[in-house]
Amino acid sequence: MTQRQEHSSVSRRLAYVVISVVFANYLGNAILYVLQAGATPVRIVSSLACLLTIGYLQLGVFSRPDADLRSTKAYLALGALALLVFVPVPFFPNAWGGMPGFLAGSALLVLPGRVRWFVFVAVALANAATKVAYQPLSTLAYYVVSSMVAGLVVYGLSRLPSLVKQLETARSELAGLAVAQERLRFARDLHDLLGFSLSAITLKVELARKLIGEHTDRALRELAEILGIAREALTDVRAVASSYRELSLTDEIESVRSVLTAAGVVAAIEENHDDLSPRSRTVLATVLREGVTNLLRHSDATRCSITISGTDQMVSIDIVNNGAPAEVGTDRGSGLTNLATRTTAIGGSLLAETSADGTYRLHAEVPVDPAPEKPAGKPRTAGPPIATRFAQVLLTAVVVGYGVMAATLASYFYSSVGAAGIATSVLSNAVTVGLVLALVSRPHLRLSLAARCATLAALAVCVYTPVVLFDNPYLGGVAGFLAGTAALFLPRWIGWAGFVLVVAGQVAIQVAFSAPPDDIVYAIVAVTNHGLVLYALTRLRSMVIELHEAREELATAAVTQERLRFARDLHDLLGYSLSAITLKSELTHRLATIDPERARQELTEVLEISRQALADVRSVALSYRELSFNEETQSAQALLSAADITVTVRIDASDQLPKEVEVTLATVLREGVTNLLRHSKAERCEIVLAGSRHLVTMDIVNDGIPAVERKSRDGSGIGNLTTRVRALGGDLHAGLTPEQTYRLRAEIPLPVRASP
Repeated sequence: MTQRQEHSSVSRRLAYVVISVVFANYLGNAILYVLQAGATPVRIVSSLACLLTIGYLQLGVFSRPDADLRSTKAYLALGALALLVFVPVPFFPNAWGGMPGFLAGSALLVLPGRVRWFVFVAVALANAATKVAYQPLSTLAYYVVSSMVAGLVVYGLSRLPSLVKQLETARSELAGLAVAQERLRFARDLHDLLGFSLSAITLKVELARKLIGEHTDRALRELAEILGIAREALTDVRAVASSYRELSLTDEIESVRSVLTAAGVVAAIEENHDDLSPRSRTVLATVLREGVTNLLRHSDATRCSITISGTDQMVSIDIVNNGAPAEVGTDRGSGLTNLATRTTAIGGSLLAETSADGTYRLHAEVPVDPAPEKPAGKPRTAGPPIATRFAQVLLTAVVVGYGVMAATLASYFYSSVGAAGIATSVLSNAVTVGLVLALVSRPHLRLSLAARCATLAALAVCVYTPVVLFDNPYLGGVAGFLAGTAALFLPRWIGWAGFVLVVAGQVAIQVAFSAPPDDIVYAIVAVTNHGLVLYALTRLRSMVIELHEAREELATAAVTQERLRFARDLHDLLGYSLSAITLKSELTHRLATIDPERARQELTEVLEISRQALADVRSVALSYRELSFNEETQSAQALLSAADITVTVRIDASDQLPKEVEVTLATVLREGVTNLLRHSKAERCEIVLAGSRHLVTMDIVNDGIPAVERKSRDGSGIGNLTTRVRALGGDLHAGLTPEQTYRLRAEIPLPVRASP
């Protein structure tokens, strides 16, 4: 379990514990009133049955995070709760005074829209109405306020756990969105960078293949350019994987001139621009690269003019050709969309249009020095801010409500303490509420230990000063706020010890004033409930905020994982293809003058590889690519033979391997052969695939110990392969053998197959 998951689990357990204790105190207080009024077996049994049913409905139906509170069952439960709250009132008038809070809170949970608030207020007023015949106005007001506060407590404690669960679900959704955005960026970079290079290679290979034999010198020049483009494309692979690539506009102009000439397109290029910022220069180079790529792919142009001009503020590029597409407006892919995204991102614009004379124009305009990129902020989300605001408003309402209840209770003693006593009590309650809202209930307000102790001391003064001055235990502030603050502000066990100490202090005060046992029990229940509610709502609000902020952290982690996966796929797929293109082009360069026919054959293979590499670009961008082990084996044989390496292959039943094992072994084979060609001077290579019922093993052994072996035991390629193999429960080893050969071995366990 991760730290974040453990934190979420603790938050849910905390919510359930606090809900259970607070609700049990409400119900236990009612039992005390029943016993006080005259405990007969019938009254005890009937009241217990009603109270336990109320508790079950509240905990088992309304407070469950996964409960459907708009279902028929929920409405029936709400109706049953209404009967249990109001029908027993004539039999237990005082004991049932706190039960309407359950109905008011559950109505907020179940009923829709404004109806729930209407019912909420109606329940509170009905609670007072049932006592209007024998209670004074001040007591009736107390019942109204207490019902509302209890209802908000029930609603809040029941609602916040479900909000925590919703936030946990939303985290994964946000992470998925961030991953999708990262994949889109990668796909755009792949299309813009590698698409052009591979298209240019394909075009130049076709041209060189035609020129060999008749115009060998020109064919050699084309082959030299193919090698340059392939090496640059390899650099591009690493650049995309590392999320950085700055293009040179001058280099792109020269590359475009060469490619258009090779394609038989008459090119006229004019450039007149001042120094550009790297971002603007890269965007214009990307527009130029994509525009020419589209020309080669989608038109039959014979002429193309490229004009780059600008002012002190803006610079523009126009790419015009006479091979307009047959169907104007037809979507030819994501290239233009990507360009529009890039240009608008730096304050520019993009326009593509076809003229009546059959010419096609691509126009882009960007600022010479665009505004700096804004740092990435926290992702905007819908939903969670509502949860944090809800938690804040709810906590404020409950704290103020408890303060009003305490002031209302103090008014009962006006005859004994006078106006000064009531004013002192109201002032102490107001200061207590203010301190709690300003300092205690703000999760991200970091106070020093001295400031926290000072806050506790100020709360203690507010709670106990009126009691001492007017010799009345009921004039003090909300002592539960002092208990809850101790649990929040002090180290864990010290804080809870302080909580218990405050509760014990209230008991001591009641005993010192010779209070009856019922009042002592009430004091314990009130302080415990008020303290737990403050602690729970503050902690749950803090957890909601923390989970909300943690979603960005999770999304970043998911993006990092996607970036690593993408880089691995780039290295495994395109690195191999581009290395093969480079190797075969070098071989063709040597064969062009001595064996033209074989040189043409090699170029035919280069052409096939470059086309496959283009397909690989699309497959990586789409996060899908399945390699065939048999195809990779044949490719490896052909590639090693072309490099004059004697190759021996022994394969044992690769067709019977699970697909994920076959793909992984094919990737290991591809990377192993690529590393052999890049880093060793091997003359012989042996590829052996051996399998048993429970394990498959592949060895790639060569006699050319790589130079990098003496410097590093692991590169990015071997690291990637190790990750892939271990994901299937296997292992990968690379190193020297006693025979002084270099061996790459992959071992992967096979799943147990059911007996026929």
